[in-house]
Amino acid sequence: MPRTPRIAILLDENTSGDASRYEASKGLFTAVRDAGGLPFGIPYLPEVVTAVVDEFDGLVCGGGRFAYPDAWYIGGDGSKAPPSDRLAIERELVEAYLENNRPILGICAGMQLLACLNGCRLWSDVQNSSPQVLEHDRRGHLHPVTLNEGSRLFALVGERKLLVNTLHREAIGELSPSVIVSARSDDDGVIEAIEIPSHPFALGLQWHQELFAQSNHPGNRIFRGLIEACRDPAPTRRAKPAEGRRPRATVNGRRN
Repeated sequence: MPRTPRIAILLDENTSGDASRYEASKGLFTAVRDAGGLPFGIPYLPEVVTAVVDEFDGLVCGGGRFAYPDAWYIGGDGSKAPPSDRLAIERELVEAYLENNRPILGICAGMQLLACLNGCRLWSDVQNSSPQVLEHDRRGHLHPVTLNEGSRLFALVGERKLLVNTLHREAIGELSPSVIVSARSDDDGVIEAIEIPSHPFALGLQWHQELFAQSNHPGNRIFRGLIEACRDPAPTRRAKPAEGRRPRATVNGRRN
């Protein structure tokens, strides 16, 4: 009998408080389990990195509110969020999974880190990026997004439109040639999902799909896609992205 894929879920922390506790949505664990995987929470300890890379089939990096390096923001604007011990561990894990062609799913902050490690840059407050951009940090609010029909995301979900939540202040504003947009907000065009086409399975979602884990939401097929990718791993390796390479692109533009 084939081994059940083991999925590492990087924990969040209470940065809104004193950062003394790990946190994670139960929906992440439920969604991975219901998709056929075994989920495990991962703390921010350097000693666990090698074990996670060696022993886990896939990686999920969920949401969080913490600062990235100033160079990752458009105009060097800098984040208004606090620093976190998460950044160093998450970066090391994501880079290793990218290099070894292992499946990665980034959600909210996890998507943003995945994008920035592949040359993109962020708005520290997307609402200030353009007069047409709406408030995106709206707990309990749902809004429509349109999926790119040529994307892996669309192939997994099988639907052109999704109704998703919106719980973020920061957002991708500048793309690199190594990243494609797989979904945008219908309301204002903000990037809602990305993927790395050179990688077998490296997807990012700006919305929190795990909050739909108890429902029959079509986006839950993304977790099933992650597990299937873990069952059929790619044998080849991928060169790591060049450090600091951040090619210019249209800000908040339509470059897909």
